[in-house]
Amino acid sequence: MSKHFLSSIEIIDFKCFKKFNAKNFKRINLISGKNNVGKTAFMEAIYINLNSLDIETSTSAMASMPFSRNNLEFITNTYSEKVEKEYLEKNDSIHIESNIIKNKFHIKSQNGKKEYEFVLNDIQYIINSNEFSFNEKNIDNINFIDNFGLSNSELKDYFESVQKLDKEESLYNYINSFDSTILNFKVLGGNKAVCKTVFSDEYRDINEFGDGLKHYISIICCVYACKDGYLFIDEIDNGIHYTQLERLWEIIFTISKEVNCQVFATTHSREMINAYAKVSQKLDEEDISFIELGRNKENEIKAITMNYDRFQTEIKNGNEIRGW
Repeated sequence: MSKHFLSSIEIIDFKCFKKFNAKNFKRINLISGKNNVGKTAFMEAIYINLNSLDIETSTSAMASMPFSRNNLEFITNTYSEKVEKEYLEKNDSIHIESNIIKNKFHIKSQNGKKEYEFVLNDIQYIINSNEFSFNEKNIDNINFIDNFGLSNSELKDYFESVQKLDKEESLYNYINSFDSTILNFKVLGGNKAVCKTVFSDEYRDINEFGDGLKHYISIICCVYACKDGYLFIDEIDNGIHYTQLERLWEIIFTISKEVNCQVFATTHSREMINAYAKVSQKLDEEDISFIELGRNKENEIKAITMNYDRFQTEIKNGNEIRGW
């Protein structure tokens, strides 16, 4: 596994997680567990941690999570400093440490004075909230696809990464394996994502083909965009027909290795888990982990992380994790 990849994380304080730790992550990591156990929050914690290189990237990551869920097709200029601070303060206390970065954020209020405390890799910054100036700053190769999917504007940006890598033909071939009637894909002016089929010379809006195709294309483009970085996919099987799950994993395994991208994805689908196991075995891909989240008798969230060998054994024996 690449040295820059995340291998372990400790979440001391973030949303539903208190004194939680997980380790032995690999290049491809599939996260499962019952509904409302914290799968999405777990990925958000990792995403924020990896983005905490400085105050600008850290605060942008903290605010982007709730903002993107509430504003699916937002206009860029609505993402103002006022909005940033509003969403930033939804996370009034964060403390996460990984093998990559240690980050902490806390809002201190005393005697009518509000301060933001940041600790990034043991360096402390204290800023009066009235003096805080938001400068949006993103790390290009760390991206998050939430369960609502990408906006057309985001998809356009990630498609440009495919173009920069001269991988358009590979993308078209992958799309054709999803639907043999589709010849190619483009994003035209005004962020309009379109496809051309064998039935007509005209391009059709991607939304006419259903959510599955857009999600499929989004994942492929994002893996390329996250060269030497990290990609997070919430509900990876969202809109994808079960007959396409193995093909999707084959593509993710192939491209992620090619561009050196670490992937974290969530699912609650047994079919997706089985497809993950089958494809990793077929490709002899051992740089994977399966992470099961659950609650113990004390209602604390815990993680069981399986490597390739244990995961394949559990699947072969038809077992489910019963450690809770």
